[in-house]
Amino acid sequence: MSGINLTEISFLIRNTACAGHLLTAKPMKTPRWFTSLLAATALVCLTLSACAESSLGGGQLVLSGSSTVAPLMATIAERYQSEHPDVVIHVQTGGSNKGIADVRAGDNDIGMISRSLKPDESDLTVFTVAQDGISILLNQSAAVDRLERQQIIDIFTGKIQNWQAVGGDDLPIQVLSKSTNHSTVGLFADYFGLASEDIQQDHLVGDNAEILEIVLDNPAAIGYISIGAAEYKIIHGMPLKLLPLEGVEATVQEVSSGHFPLSRPLNLVTQEAPKGLAKDFIKYAQSAVVEDIVKEQAFVKPIALK
Repeated sequence: MSGINLTEISFLIRNTACAGHLLTAKPMKTPRWFTSLLAATALVCLTLSACAESSLGGGQLVLSGSSTVAPLMATIAERYQSEHPDVVIHVQTGGSNKGIADVRAGDNDIGMISRSLKPDESDLTVFTVAQDGISILLNQSAAVDRLERQQIIDIFTGKIQNWQAVGGDDLPIQVLSKSTNHSTVGLFADYFGLASEDIQQDHLVGDNAEILEIVLDNPAAIGYISIGAAEYKIIHGMPLKLLPLEGVEATVQEVSSGHFPLSRPLNLVTQEAPKGLAKDFIKYAQSAVVEDIVKEQAFVKPIALK
């Protein structure tokens, strides 16, 4: 039975709707042909996973992509699974470009991207679940509370290499940047009129969690990050700070108001119009039922979805 693991078999045996009642009926003498038919029916049920109790049936979903969207989807998936015990949802990171590549290759059911679709991706189907902003992240102890646009450009291109040059302490600046597989680097670079390769980083980081950890441990570090991901940690006591852009404070409230200059949609994407379990989960992720999760993780629910 390829594709069926022991956990799935165990679950189906416990919850079988096709043969369960017959197997637990009062013992009686049955014809051999009926026993063979019963066994064959049970095997088909196991192989096709067609014995689920819900109208959608049991099943699995794989989501992959943006490290910004992944924690949000993981929490939403946890709640969805609690309401649909016969469903298993796997959430994997790797960056928005990986989410797109996996969709195209059929390696996932749903891709996660923290940007809009590009022109050459217009054949994909997109579903917005939240909005976010991108800003500069520093350690709370850093002596700098704001940077001018040109100062940010000069820091990330290596022209300014010491914090003293922008009013900070005499410390060499440690620039953090994400790999080009992540959409955040492209959005950040575009906003400042740069190409991704113009950024001169001291450390190449993989996801938001790694940026948060490095900046937390290093007062000389600077990076760009999801406002939602950072504000969530700051609210929960992590000694970090987000710098304003163009005089606008980097907060979820400013993203929600539409005033923050560097914002983006958080999207789910599929190869074609989703069906069945994928369709139901996407609808759930866009619904008011999970608005508390979106807010708790410091993202913004699009007005059209409220």
